[in-house]
Amino acid sequence: MAVTGSRVLTGLALVATAAGNNKCPGSSSFVHASCQVTVTAQASCSDVMAEMEARVAGIASGAWRDPHNRGTYSLLSKGKAELNFQRVTGNKKYTDKQTFTFVDFPQGVCKISGCSESQVFSISDVSTNYCDMRMLYCGSSEGCKPVQKDFAMEETSVSPSIGAGTDPKACLVDQQQRQGL
Repeated sequence: MAVTGSRVLTGLALVATAAGNNKCPGSSSFVHASCQVTVTAQASCSDVMAEMEARVAGIASGAWRDPHNRGTYSLLSKGKAELNFQRVTGNKKYTDKQTFTFVDFPQGVCKISGCSESQVFSISDVSTNYCDMRMLYCGSSEGCKPVQKDFAMEETSVSPSIGAGTDPKACLVDQQQRQGL
């Protein structure tokens, strides 16, 4: 049986959809890289959301810089338990969108569900969609630079699309270049 291009693309789309069930921002490109994460943070969800917003706002003020190739984030929308961002790569060639939802649990634990999707045709993303999200919730123990709140976190699930990466070291490219790593 011959495999046609449309069958391959349909198969890729089905695998990407099955990778996780987090709320995703969507993409105008049928074939695109994506990543979904589930994270527990040792903080209230209001503190986690405030830190994410502070990092994004900190790009303009100089209080924070995206260590993953100096991307630029913007807040697209905000709800009681949801944040939607857009990140443009440092070279301004690519755009990804991220959706995060938050659920508070007892003892000051926040469950973060995130999804990042490339907005153009892509399969391999060199961990970019993963890093787009991780850079907004990671703490100093992961090598990140919080703006307001530093909290412990654990990624309990990481589900990339086929070809998408999940290497935490790839997220700190800017720091590695400065340190000669």
